[in-house]
Amino acid sequence: MKVEIHILQNLPPANLNRNDTGQPKDCEFGGIRRARISSQCLKRSIRTSDAFHSHLQDRIAIRTKRSAEPLAKRLVEQHGHDPETAKPLAEAVVGSMLGWDEAKGQTKVLFYVGYGELDRLAELIHGQAEDLTETLHALRELPEDSAKKDREAAEKAFSNAVGEAVKRFKNEQKDHVRAVDIALFGRMLAEAPDLNIDAACQVAHAISTNKVDMDFDYFTAVDDLNPDEETGAGMIGTTGFNSSCFYRYALIDADQLAENLGGDRGLAAEGIRAFLAASYQAIPTGKQNSFAAQTPPSLFMVVVKSNRAMPWSLANAFAAPVRPSSDRGLIEAFVQALDEQWDELSDMYGTDSMKVFLKVGKRAGTVEHLASHQVENVPAVIEKTAEALLAWVGGNGA
Repeated sequence: MKVEIHILQNLPPANLNRNDTGQPKDCEFGGIRRARISSQCLKRSIRTSDAFHSHLQDRIAIRTKRSAEPLAKRLVEQHGHDPETAKPLAEAVVGSMLGWDEAKGQTKVLFYVGYGELDRLAELIHGQAEDLTETLHALRELPEDSAKKDREAAEKAFSNAVGEAVKRFKNEQKDHVRAVDIALFGRMLAEAPDLNIDAACQVAHAISTNKVDMDFDYFTAVDDLNPDEETGAGMIGTTGFNSSCFYRYALIDADQLAENLGGDRGLAAEGIRAFLAASYQAIPTGKQNSFAAQTPPSLFMVVVKSNRAMPWSLANAFAAPVRPSSDRGLIEAFVQALDEQWDELSDMYGTDSMKVFLKVGKRAGTVEHLASHQVENVPAVIEKTAEALLAWVGGNGA
């Protein structure tokens, strides 16, 4: 089963996603320069949104180089370990998986890890507490002038005890997780390939449906305590921005998502619901204090397909940049172009094994070819999608 999401979102002046020079990201499409919001930016805004968290509670993950800190906290609060022992144990365990930067007191690479995985790792450490603490204390209590072979033996004993906990963790977590965002977006750790997870979700870079023109805001900041005889600003600067209507597309492989979640189709369906809710509510946070670009989508559409049906991005509806005319506004033109692209693909490939649900804003114009698929509002789109997944959850859907 596949679930596709199509969104049209017209945004006022904004700089939601910056490049290395601080300017809004862009790209070329159809031979024309377009505004762009990267896939990575969109995925982060979704997985960190209140909508995503409220649906999934603790079945989510964090991405950090400081995973030793919440791990040590669990050892202390959940298993009663001494903080002086919990900290080095946590650092040794995550450091053995990902490498440890002694100077910074963190792992060498980011660890995308679920809260449930941290809980389980703490349990495994606690289960080996006697061996781990004994070898740790033996290493700590070695005299500074101890023989090299004695220190190497103590280090090896502690490393072996840590390695046993790590080995058990990797074996248990291999090929599946309970954190829905890791199951959706995948995890790649060159240092710990046993923990890699294939992504179940593809998220396209959002591109503007119109030609983009970059603008700059020249700003000044006044020193409030400037004496009257001293004129001029305390500082000056420029900020790049643009105003664009973005087409956003994402594809979820529900079967891969369930596989990543250990075969739990119910949790997979719940994860899809959370992804849909977050997709229309979450907006990237770049420069929002300066621009407040908080306009929700004008069109929200979900297509549920069997595995036999090929995925359809509708981006080619905007290969030629859309322009307003005397009888239709810009957003209406975007909606009409998408509707016509759907009709073209439907005519070429057919729409068997598809269920379509969408909502178009009243002022965003009308759809002709997709008209029969309209529902009353965006929450209804999500509810209809959830209903369409029920047979699949029960194991009867393709």
